Amino acid sequence: MDKSNELISIVAPVYNEEGVLDALYERVRAVLDGAGETWELVLVNDGSRDRSAEVIARLHAADERVKGLSFSRNFGFQIAATAGLDCARGDAVILTDADLQDPPEVYPAMLAQWRAGYDVVYGVRASREGETWFKVTTAKLFYRLIHRITSINIPLDTGDFRLLDRRVVNSLRGMNERNRFLRGMVPWIGFRQIGVEYHREARYAGEAKFTSVKKMLPFALDAITSFSYFPLQLATIIGFVMAAVSAVAILAVVLVRLLGPHEPLLGQATTLVAVLFLGSVQLISLGIIGEYLGRIYDEVKGRPLYLIQQSWGIPDPPLGRFAPPMGSASAGE
Repeated sequence: MDKSNELISIVAPVYNEEGVLDALYERVRAVLDGAGETWELVLVNDGSRDRSAEVIARLHAADERVKGLSFSRNFGFQIAATAGLDCARGDAVILTDADLQDPPEVYPAMLAQWRAGYDVVYGVRASREGETWFKVTTAKLFYRLIHRITSINIPLDTGDFRLLDRRVVNSLRGMNERNRFLRGMVPWIGFRQIGVEYHREARYAGEAKFTSVKKMLPFALDAITSFSYFPLQLATIIGFVMAAVSAVAILAVVLVRLLGPHEPLLGQATTLVAVLFLGSVQLISLGIIGEYLGRIYDEVKGRPLYLIQQSWGIPDPPLGRFAPPMGSASAGE
């Protein structure tokens, strides 16, 4: 198929980015117009508290290639990215952050790989500018952990910055899970994938959104519980280990009682510590099971993934993404 004159969609979730959007538009226009591409820019306002919605409306009024959605509230980056993919019309869709840390100047290299036959072209962070040592270190550890405990091959040192062929976008649209981890969902789909190295720039303006453990931990839990049963298996392994230790301890106590001096073997403090330790193991195991059950509960409620309050340049914006009832055919059938 000739991909020289296809429509290219750029999807960027937006949350309190009024100081960045003009620069994002200018750089996207300069890169893609300079390359002779036909393109659209889909901006998804994820319940911003600043003037981001007004800036999107102004950019659309000045250039109809800028499209926009505005959520009824904040639903999170992964859901905003999903809504952008739902509304993008391009034959290739580039998902990017709005803060210009993923430079538009990398788009031509991605498009070249797409035209060479690859269905997914993901950005590999060769270097990261303007990020704290804590965030860089924890990110490296997390991706190496998720790489080892999941059944899919998630590329190391990558984020959500990637180009997706229309076939991949359509496949993602058929996946309705609520606790979404797109960085794992895309490799799970398969197709031909390749990485392009780039220098991740410092944020152009505004404040970083994922800098605290409070925000990063739920994201990590979504990633692990969506693609791995390892925590459940770990709880089972710990249970068997503790059972084996208990059996050995019981045998040792019996032998000492029969062969050793008839004196108390253990004091009250030791017994208390053992009970507290076993109770802690049980609570941790219940907590792991609760994480999985909570996600199942979210899925069976069947609420829409997002709700749209306003749109610009999108003729028939979806009211939201609904998961099909359990046991029924998928929405695309």
